[in-house]
Amino acid sequence: MARLREQVPDVWVSVSATTRDPRPGEQEGVSYFYLSDERFDELVAQDGFLEWAHVHGNRYGTLKETVLSAMAEGKQVILEIDVQGAFQVREKIPEAILVFIAPPSLEELRRRLEGRGTEPQDVIERRMATAEVELSRKEEYDVTFVNDDLDVATRQLVNYVNAKAEIE
Repeated sequence: MARLREQVPDVWVSVSATTRDPRPGEQEGVSYFYLSDERFDELVAQDGFLEWAHVHGNRYGTLKETVLSAMAEGKQVILEIDVQGAFQVREKIPEAILVFIAPPSLEELRRRLEGRGTEPQDVIERRMATAEVELSRKEEYDVTFVNDDLDVATRQLVNYVNAKAEIE
């Protein structure tokens, strides 16, 4: 997403909310909005999320108001969300375009997760189990890009986003 933002400066990437603790270097309002369980519950009750889900032991969601405001301003809106969230968004915004970014293989995904060194082994195992389920749904997306070479995958995504912007 950072590379997409550099190459398509008019794109607006939503910042998700989460109940998990910040990782080193993450910033409030930039990386995520870090919410207490109580605040997250309030927003769920108020229909304040466009989508939300339990993921890897925490909750994540996309704040409805920020996305709808950006759309009303005519911005190219991108949500970086999981499969559960993508299909919730599709239900609420049928014209949403779903783009699946896939790892080259499950083995490579494991190597990348372990290489980050940011999560304990049990979290990595949960993420791997989730990845298998999510990969089984990639055919339900509008387009899939395989991230086996970051430069190539970025170029494909940038070209796709720019092409979609020209159509609209």
